[in-house]
Amino acid sequence: MTQRSVSRRAAGIVVPLFSLRTSADWGIGEIADLPAAGRWMRRAGFGALQLLPVGTLRAGDSSPYSALSAMAIDPIFLSLGDVTEFAALGGEVRLALSDQVGLRTARAAGRVEYATVRHVKDAALRLAFSYFWDVDWVRSTPRAGAFAAYCAFEEWWLADYALYCALRGRYDQRSWREWPEPIRARESAALEDARQGLEREILFHQYAQWLAEEQWVAARAALGDVTLLGDFPFVVATDSADVWAHQHLFRFDRRAGTPPDAFSATGQDWGLPVYRWDVMAAEDDRWLRLRARRLGRLFDGYRVDHLVGFFRTYSRAEGETVGEFDPSDEADQQAQGERLLTLFANTGSGIICEDLGLIPDFVREAMARHQLPGFKVMRWERDWHTPGHPFIPPRQYPEVSVAATSTHDIEPLAVWWEEAPKVERKAFVRLLGKGHGRWAAHGFTPELHRAILTLAYESASNLVLLPLQDVFGWADRINVPATVGEDNWSWRMPLTLEELEGDPVEPHAGELFDLARRTGRLGTAVESSDAHA
Repeated sequence: MTQRSVSRRAAGIVVPLFSLRTSADWGIGEIADLPAAGRWMRRAGFGALQLLPVGTLRAGDSSPYSALSAMAIDPIFLSLGDVTEFAALGGEVRLALSDQVGLRTARAAGRVEYATVRHVKDAALRLAFSYFWDVDWVRSTPRAGAFAAYCAFEEWWLADYALYCALRGRYDQRSWREWPEPIRARESAALEDARQGLEREILFHQYAQWLAEEQWVAARAALGDVTLLGDFPFVVATDSADVWAHQHLFRFDRRAGTPPDAFSATGQDWGLPVYRWDVMAAEDDRWLRLRARRLGRLFDGYRVDHLVGFFRTYSRAEGETVGEFDPSDEADQQAQGERLLTLFANTGSGIICEDLGLIPDFVREAMARHQLPGFKVMRWERDWHTPGHPFIPPRQYPEVSVAATSTHDIEPLAVWWEEAPKVERKAFVRLLGKGHGRWAAHGFTPELHRAILTLAYESASNLVLLPLQDVFGWADRINVPATVGEDNWSWRMPLTLEELEGDPVEPHAGELFDLARRTGRLGTAVESSDAHA
């Protein structure tokens, strides 16, 4: 098979798809916006674009890490103007007047108005599907044949997903655990009755995925040599097509999370189900392999979220303040992690491991054996065994690593600097060399910003990944962990991509291109070679 690895010196951007903004979008970043992002990235010398998960979300939810499916693409990312049927109907003018007003409001909003965007896009998509049904499906046209071929090829996940979405509609969007017992337990006769009674609605959800797949393939082709990286969430939501279809793989009496650490005295309770690792192993980890296969088709590579959880999962029962690990024995943890890390390493995709937080040494030893990069977030890379805890110079990072200025779960570079204690600033500016100590007493200036970006680019890490906010020195956050609010997962770029391509924003594309050239980072992040897994 073709084996990909993150082993070329390059620089990349991390941005959620929902954050992209163009003059034509419908209030959220869309699949068709990716090529425009790629054009600007090439001008700025970036060779990689990493997105957060793009799976279908529940109405009212915005976290990409609690999707209804590990396999689907959320139809909210569809570019409706590019849908053949919607264009044939006349486009936006065919929307109800109230939806046209909602669309204008969503486009002008400073953040993603999920409820409005989802409502308007669903209305437009249903108009398009009705046209497709009447003009193509019932007449068995070649376009209908192409759709049927897609459904057959993706049947292994699409059939359950579409049925699940249709059933959620029937049962007022309630979780599958509240459905009637025969459907909840997936009794064959009940499922067959549902398929017959919901045939058109099932086809609608399959149609939405077909359109998303077509647009995704076109966008990836237009990205050209820009590496597209995705995100492999550790676990899926209880209320998801995957968990409903594979209930035997999960425990529902415990909830996954993280143990207490330096950032949280109580740890985190994600409210997500827990894998039955023994059952997974007995089935040769088939479902995880299928997830990896699906992500490998959508992306050139991906970040494996919460890698340590695949070695040992921390969970709590309802009401517990202290949880436990599964497996509990270190030897079993090592064996399980090695098995699953081998699974990821052998998928043919470029793999990046999210190894932040409390990570046992044996996890990083396994990563090293497989030559899989982890993250080096500059503000956290310190020598904790030396008095004063000096920051580790980025030029000393291992080549097989990813240098980062921040992540989507922490404050951007500009905010970190403004809020950091003076002693921390003084320790950090020592990385910049003599003559820069004065910066410790000042705010986040353009000069300091350029110096920190240069420090990241000069790191020994093969890949540098910069959140888009850090590229421009913006102070906006993507998410504040362990909080729920309308500002989480809803940030939109303050500029459209058209403005970005034509506006000399500081630091501008030319400066970034020169920086990438000087530090040997022009090119794509993932290289391929023929190998047998």
